[in-house]
Amino acid sequence: MSLYAAYAGNLDPRLMARRAPHSPLRGTGWLTGWRLTFGGEEMGWEGALATIVESVPASPPASDVFVALYDIAPMDEEALDRWEGVGLGIYRRTRVRVHTLDGTVPAWVFVLNAYEGGLPSARYLGEIADAAEAAGAPHDYVMELRKRPC
Repeated sequence: MSLYAAYAGNLDPRLMARRAPHSPLRGTGWLTGWRLTFGGEEMGWEGALATIVESVPASPPASDVFVALYDIAPMDEEALDRWEGVGLGIYRRTRVRVHTLDGTVPAWVFVLNAYEGGLPSARYLGEIADAAEAAGAPHDYVMELRKRPC
């Protein structure tokens, strides 16, 4: 099994149970020095897509991203890659270090292969905030998501 750090829409445990049914939730943590942003507006969806980028110390918004950690079974890896459009070049896998209450663990995430910029649709941003709430993100983190421009 490999460890996957889900952020944005993949935080919803019910959605992940459908996308990766053999991959249990392991816990939650934070990507420190990264920030949630959006890009790929030109790819044909209702708006920009969620991604993460490494942040520089002074770049707003906050440079921590709440994540859920899943033990990804080999039989679910291909399905997640297809769901995220890896074969189409939409997202790519990137290795990160996730900070948990038990220490720092290596994991991988999907990062958008597009320029940062653009706004998500209100529906998509609401789904991201709802998923963060369902995964147990702190209230202030969820409220910051809900206040983002769309």
